[in-house]
Amino acid sequence: MSEPNVQSEEMILDVNNIEVIYDHVILVLKGVSLQVPQGGIVALLGANGAGKTTTLKAISNLLHAERGEVTKGSIIFKGEEVQSLSPNNLVRRGCIQVMEGRHCFGHLSIEENLLTGAFTRKDGKAAIKRDMEMVYNYFPRLKERRSSQAGYTSGGEQQMCAIGRALMSKPSMILLDEPSMGLAPQLVEEIFDIVKQLNNDTGVSFLLAEQNTNIALRYATYGYILESGRVVLDGTGEELRDNADVKEFYLGVGGEGRRSFRDVKHYKRRKRWLA
Repeated sequence: MSEPNVQSEEMILDVNNIEVIYDHVILVLKGVSLQVPQGGIVALLGANGAGKTTTLKAISNLLHAERGEVTKGSIIFKGEEVQSLSPNNLVRRGCIQVMEGRHCFGHLSIEENLLTGAFTRKDGKAAIKRDMEMVYNYFPRLKERRSSQAGYTSGGEQQMCAIGRALMSKPSMILLDEPSMGLAPQLVEEIFDIVKQLNNDTGVSFLLAEQNTNIALRYATYGYILESGRVVLDGTGEELRDNADVKEFYLGVGGEGRRSFRDVKHYKRRKRWLA
């Protein structure tokens, strides 16, 4: 496997050879390593069940709620090993996860949801109000719906609310889990455009887990492909878009036309990738 081309850059996140086990017996991640450069957008790609969400939860320290634990390796965030920290302490250090499925507080208004993202802050109401306006500038639809109960807003609006709530914690890095799930293509494009704009304007780093490989590789500077709990391929967004195996198995544009995983024996793909 090629070494990431981002080695010369300063890394905000460095995941080294981690292993994750659930219920003391189920091995889910097997030696996963990845890096996120300061100010970068890195994609974590793969089919459903490949281990993308588990990787994000290992980084954000949310595994214990599901009886999972990191049993080997290390997770370095801003130069400090963090796998023993509580999720709250990690948020205070600048790393927050936006969960798959949005998970807004349905009984609260959009604005009340956004305010919950600032619960770890101690810089005063004026600063929080300024950041609220910043969120509304990036997501004008949320400003229109600010007093609406979140549970009665659309899926796209709830995804915007979840990202906005994360921004209210003043993060250095956001772990974004399946931002395209259940959304119309136009909304997916809009949300990825906003993510890119946030990255450019504020320098917030993103590690996003995504099944929609096509759109993720258009926005990511680097990508890792997971399969059965292992990283089987990595490279720049351009390298992965041009890779024949990625085209065939994830973008559906292989030499023989669109194909699915069921059409080709698993070992053939892995043999080519690991050769």
